[in-house]
Amino acid sequence: MLAVICICLGFFIKAQQDYFALAQKPTGLTETTATEPLSYSPVLAWDKDSESVYYEIEFFADKPMFLSPTQESDKAIFRSYAIFQNHYNAPLQSFAADLLGKKPLYWRVRGMDLDGMPYTPFSSLAELWTSGDKEAMGAPEPLTDYNNGNGSVLLYPVYHWIPMTGMVRYEIELYEGNPLTDKDAKLVDTLHTDVAELYDANPRYSNRDFYWRVRATDEKDVPTSRWSLPKRFRTAPADRWEVGVLGDSISHGGGHYSYGPEDFEFSWLRYLDFPTINLSESGDTIQMTVKRFDRDVLPFKPKYLLILTGTNSLRGGEDPKVVIEGLKKIQERCRENNIRPILLTLPDVNPDNIAHVFHEPTADDWTERFGEVNAYIRTQVHIDTAAAFPRTDGVLPTPFAMDGLHPDVAGKKLMGETVNSSWTEVKKQADDEMKQFEEKEGLN
Repeated sequence: MLAVICICLGFFIKAQQDYFALAQKPTGLTETTATEPLSYSPVLAWDKDSESVYYEIEFFADKPMFLSPTQESDKAIFRSYAIFQNHYNAPLQSFAADLLGKKPLYWRVRGMDLDGMPYTPFSSLAELWTSGDKEAMGAPEPLTDYNNGNGSVLLYPVYHWIPMTGMVRYEIELYEGNPLTDKDAKLVDTLHTDVAELYDANPRYSNRDFYWRVRATDEKDVPTSRWSLPKRFRTAPADRWEVGVLGDSISHGGGHYSYGPEDFEFSWLRYLDFPTINLSESGDTIQMTVKRFDRDVLPFKPKYLLILTGTNSLRGGEDPKVVIEGLKKIQERCRENNIRPILLTLPDVNPDNIAHVFHEPTADDWTERFGEVNAYIRTQVHIDTAAAFPRTDGVLPTPFAMDGLHPDVAGKKLMGETVNSSWTEVKKQADDEMKQFEEKEGLN
């Protein structure tokens, strides 16, 4: 008996050592009771962990006597991997149909890293009470919350929702005006996707409010659910934005592999001390940014335009002189339209991490290419965002950008703080430069 106790104690100590080597366990799990149950197709939720790439969830028919906080349990009756948001529409009827409405189930969740290793220990076990009297999930639930604080107004929106278990495809309708309450609501576009997130490829702006809604469909786009309630957002030139941001995915938002521009903690615009409109588009090369300038910037004509673009071109092997010429064209178009351009230096990348996450190569001489472009930027009205990042072995450190390209929350905060600390002085420089341009062109 003593030997058994010692062995068990040894396992317990080892488990606790593993536990404390991980990040904190998930919290904020959906709470249910016998008097406040959920439906047989419930949406479960927990607090978002922005350092986890995805989540693993386990369900139990009974409360186990012993559970390791770090190991999967063989007592689980169902387990799901690769949940890429902190919500889950659990398919209870597929694995616990005979228990529903009769007794509680139990569940727990943990965060995982990109390589399928635990990032956090499992959460505490939560009870899940169900009732057939509760209405099952009948439509996807939109998650995006635009127009809610700094960095939340995007010219290129991303639509994101809680997916319905078993559904294979989704349809999104975009309106000017609320289709439920406005008889003059105008259908702008209909979009389709196989996943619960859609990057809009078109710039969306109007002096009317936009509303979008989503429903599930089959492979032939035949509806298989109700429409969600419409979700509002507004991107209006009439709001007279003083500051715009133009760039690629580094400014559009997102990072850590599974987070997008709708996750505003992954936007450096979130951490600014002043409001901005985000005119960036993920995937931009310098040529793409130049090409869409008139279409995307001029309708808003901000007084100041923060410009951060060229990273995708340079890491792909583009000639730095091409990037510099592109930046000059953007600066020229700004001044011609009474917009004050402010360039941002390009942060380093981490080629090994980019290859690991995206399976994409980086030009061998990327450091020299970035250096040449940044040297030009530093001769202009600029903010030195690149210099704010520490360098580890000459690359962007992993703690600031797990994927080697898009700064994570810590990196985005650092960028925002760098812009804030320079803002008063750089605005004055931009104003002085514009005054000199106007005098030279005889515009005064």
